[in-house]
Amino acid sequence: MTARRAAMPRLLAVPALAVLLAGCGIRATEVPTNFGPAPSRVQCSLAEPDVSTQAARGLPVQVFLLCGSSLVTVDRTVRVPDGAADSERRILVAQGLLDQLAAPPSAAEKEAGYSTDVRGGITVGGPRPGDPEDTLRLSTAPAGLTSYALAQVVCTFSDSAAAEGDGSVVLSGPGAEAPRRYECTDEVRARPGSTEPPSKDVAGE
Repeated sequence: MTARRAAMPRLLAVPALAVLLAGCGIRATEVPTNFGPAPSRVQCSLAEPDVSTQAARGLPVQVFLLCGSSLVTVDRTVRVPDGAADSERRILVAQGLLDQLAAPPSAAEKEAGYSTDVRGGITVGGPRPGDPEDTLRLSTAPAGLTSYALAQVVCTFSDSAAAEGDGSVVLSGPGAEAPRRYECTDEVRARPGSTEPPSKDVAGE
């Protein structure tokens, strides 16, 4: 009899505990709580483009856009007339890349967090007498671009047919300033706002 009386408080405690939990708004279950739906799109991630469709529209290229605090590549196309001489072709590619950098990101790119700091209207020309033959002269001096825009231009050009393919590009502006060789480094791609592309005078090359 004594053992049964001792067990009764413990048995009564089980439903009492359930009542307390219910009263506090806590469900007596081990199912994890749903903290809301997952993001609809991963930041800085886009669906792979249809390369065959792009090729039909022009020359497939890649440009560097901003996403978060770094530079990321996106696929684009530029139109280059058939039969263009190599020097002319290089300028046409460079201008097409500039135009793509200045174009507003698509709706899908905006949703994924992409943006650009390159403004429209910038043009590019070839070398002047005395410049290295691979010089690209911009209508806006490189020093007049924001650090983000300069990083976008340097990294896009240096990774394209507009440059020599060695990870660098020779740039200058519309004035008398001497051309400089700019490099796109891992640090520039990771922190374009605080790390400007390293450059050096090309006079001694």
